Amino acid sequence: MLLYRSLMELLPKAVIILFRLSNFSFSKSQFEIKIGENYFSDNLIILDLKDSNSIVKGRVEMFNLVDYSSGRLLNPGIMGWYRFLPFMECYHGVVSLTHNLKGKIIVDNKIFAFENGKGYIEKDWGTSMPSSWIWIQSNNFSNPNASFMLSIADIPWIGKSFNGFLGFFYHDGLIHHFSTYRSTKLYLEVSGNNSADIKIENRKNAFMIKAISNNTGMLKAPVEGDMDRRIAESIDATLLISMLDKKGNILFQNSTNITGLEMVGDFNKLQGLLK
Repeated sequence: MLLYRSLMELLPKAVIILFRLSNFSFSKSQFEIKIGENYFSDNLIILDLKDSNSIVKGRVEMFNLVDYSSGRLLNPGIMGWYRFLPFMECYHGVVSLTHNLKGKIIVDNKIFAFENGKGYIEKDWGTSMPSSWIWIQSNNFSNPNASFMLSIADIPWIGKSFNGFLGFFYHDGLIHHFSTYRSTKLYLEVSGNNSADIKIENRKNAFMIKAISNNTGMLKAPVEGDMDRRIAESIDATLLISMLDKKGNILFQNSTNITGLEMVGDFNKLQGLLK
């Protein structure tokens, strides 16, 4: 997310470069994609893009990755047992909760260094995104090892749909898991078109979260396999998060303006209590 944010700040306008399908390849055994001379994996990004107006070249390495661990034997990844449901239109995975970066990207002779930077990697795969969702992610806190992600969605399945959520808060070496399939309650209140207040409770802690969208850019998203949908994402959203114990003592409290936030579709129907 931080790499994406930096490139968006450097590029004066959207640059669309088309590739033939024959230029695309991927690995079935590990997280690895190649598009022309561009390479993406869990430990390396190589960019080599150019058109008549812009040139983007560079190499960024990722290291000290923190893996997501569900903590249960038959619970692979952040989706848990939902990963085994047939006919799901979209699947979600977290590759790295947080990690360090080094390298540089050159955009039209402008150099952007990623030394001492922070990164995060997640992935989606399938034919279509949900009809409505709210997604929040940041690992830009005063605690350099803290990381947070939450997704709340109206999930289509076999002609119907259901509201669900999944996410985590990583802090002091511990992963606090939230999801519909765990002993977790979530309450969502949406204000207008750009603000969400969320309370999450599990057996040990409560989390108070407020997210406010700021500037947005348009991204492509799949609809029945074609990238025909346009969604708005803020990469400079404001996030306030507090973690409390059951006695109300504050264990963590911080805010940041480097946050990814998507509020898509009729997200108002996600409001209320989810458990």
